[in-house]
Amino acid sequence: MSLRIRQYRSGNNLDLPYQASLLNQSGHIQQCFHYWKGASGKRYLHTVYSLLDCPSLPKCNYIMVHHHSDDIKQPLRIGRTVEDASSLNLAYLRQKAAQLGANEIHIHLLANTAGERFLHEMDLRAGLFLHLSANHAGEPPHQKRAV
Repeated sequence: MSLRIRQYRSGNNLDLPYQASLLNQSGHIQQCFHYWKGASGKRYLHTVYSLLDCPSLPKCNYIMVHHHSDDIKQPLRIGRTVEDASSLNLAYLRQKAAQLGANEIHIHLLANTAGERFLHEMDLRAGLFLHLSANHAGEPPHQKRAV
């Protein structure tokens, strides 16, 4: 059985900062992915989860997104998780996303080190700056609490 990758554009706006991608096997959608473009022009593959369906996560990059009914995706916050405990990362993401009005969390798991996660975050923030919610564009990612 072969796996095919199908891509589509959302609406008629060709200037969107993201590109959707669907993995399709035998005509059934398995998981939704999006490519978000950084200021460098590099595309970052993100797995898309609804706020309630998001699993516990290791250290990774994320974009909190409000998916509008007209299929426009508004990034609200770009960051990276920092906790060693995946359940704490999930709790943080769900709480912040709900506070911001996000209904999707886009997760990028392809950065292997803390340095790569930081660079991916900064590239995406710079590339999506004009699309970010004005209230949350400059906020730093959450930090570990001192014990």
